[in-house]
Amino acid sequence: MIGLIGHPNGFRRPFRLPRCDLTCATIDSAMNTYPAATSSVPRHEALHREILAWYAANARELPWRDPDAGAWAVMVSEFMLQQTPVKRVLPRYAAWMERWPTPAALAADPPGEAVRAWERLGYPRRALRLHAAATAIVEQHGGTVPTGHAELLALPGVGEYTAAAVASFAHRQRHAVLDTNVRRVFARLVDGTEFPPTATTAAERRTATELLPQTPETAATWGVAVMELGALVCTARSPECGRCPVAARCAWRLAGSPAHAGPPRRGQSYAGTDRQVRGKLLAVLRATRSDVPQAELDAVWPEPVQRARALDGLVADGLVEPVAPGVYRLPGGPPVP
Repeated sequence: MIGLIGHPNGFRRPFRLPRCDLTCATIDSAMNTYPAATSSVPRHEALHREILAWYAANARELPWRDPDAGAWAVMVSEFMLQQTPVKRVLPRYAAWMERWPTPAALAADPPGEAVRAWERLGYPRRALRLHAAATAIVEQHGGTVPTGHAELLALPGVGEYTAAAVASFAHRQRHAVLDTNVRRVFARLVDGTEFPPTATTAAERRTATELLPQTPETAATWGVAVMELGALVCTARSPECGRCPVAARCAWRLAGSPAHAGPPRRGQSYAGTDRQVRGKLLAVLRATRSDVPQAELDAVWPEPVQRARALDGLVADGLVEPVAPGVYRLPGGPPVP
């Protein structure tokens, strides 16, 4: 059977739907409810077909999905998208890639410049980790993002998810990619629960591997297709089951969409927290290319104990560098002009 497949980089081309030999034990509860009119279609193949077709028709056009984006563009996007929505990432990503289009370009600047360019994207340690990864790519791989999953995983700041995502989305390899969106889709579709566990479990990894198409090219597209489904349709707060291509056999929906039975899911507070204080301190350091005296930092937060704790944390994390008693700057030596 021939159809259209949507490459995560945004283009479509003809493909042959895969016939794979997945173990169906973990998905029987969801698959057995598939309408009788299509019961002659192998259950896992139907799941692949429907989600891939939905992605081909609904995928967003994002710069890191451009056919010419390359592995570095994918890596930068994956670092930025951790715990951060696409709409906040897009302007920072564009500015970052214009300034540092290659790992070598980023590695040539001090790490403090990466922290400065990160601006208010949040979780700024990601900027330091991306700079460290770029430096290792230059020193160990000649400036080219490695293709192997093990080599990617060995880079500083690259964890299991990022290594799998870059290997899959950039290099078209067969890896299970489990981000928050994918885990939520599988929790509902397969396990019949509204939300996945707080931390990724071995059972989730088995499910993701069993559902992975056998052909690497198709598996790579499958990973981003499920991710997109979770981002656009099977959302955390307001899932639009009427738009879901596999709603007819979603275990959670068929069970009546039961409420989450696990620990309460609390949103992360920000106002008044150390995170807010850290952000204010970093904003002062980002705003100047000169060394910053303690007095300027003291002015941004009135509570001295919390302010000192936040500053100590920034120094411990490598985000701020003391240059003399009571004088600070972003890390990595003198800032570039």
